Amino acid sequence: MLPKRPAANRVMRKWLGLAVVLIVIDQATKLIAENTLRFGERINLLPVFDLTLVYNRGAAFSFLAQGDGWQRWFLSGIAIAAIVFILWLMKTQAQDSRRMMLALTLILAGAVGNLIDRLLYGHVVDFLLIYWHPWYYPAFNIADTAITLGAILLIWDEWRRWRKSRSNSQSQS
Repeated sequence: MLPKRPAANRVMRKWLGLAVVLIVIDQATKLIAENTLRFGERINLLPVFDLTLVYNRGAAFSFLAQGDGWQRWFLSGIAIAAIVFILWLMKTQAQDSRRMMLALTLILAGAVGNLIDRLLYGHVVDFLLIYWHPWYYPAFNIADTAITLGAILLIWDEWRRWRKSRSNSQSQS
């Protein structure tokens, strides 16, 4: 019987490869936005969607954006801790669930993409803007989208596990 390690490493390489592809897409789209848009400029693509170039020195929804610069290092530290934790989860806990591995891969790629911005520029580059009449969702980027989709997948995966374990315990009663 062969040891399980090589198969697990192959699985990890596959998911990390996907993360690298997503990070490259995130960074490439941010570079395109930086090179084609002026700060604050808006280009309407759909009645509810614009491209715009803005910078976020804070976290989600510009939380902590008004800080004196300390938040750059604070948020970078949180991102690094999250990245290490996600890698640990991927290596030790999640390899049996493709949905969980995809979710963690999306979150990992988004965290790395925004961390790169924060370390290189001191802010995150956002360029996607969704709105409806007077309502505007804060501008975001591909990394933010990956994090959000990953979080939704994680919640969905946990909900399905909970329902399955609940139905198993009820059927055994």
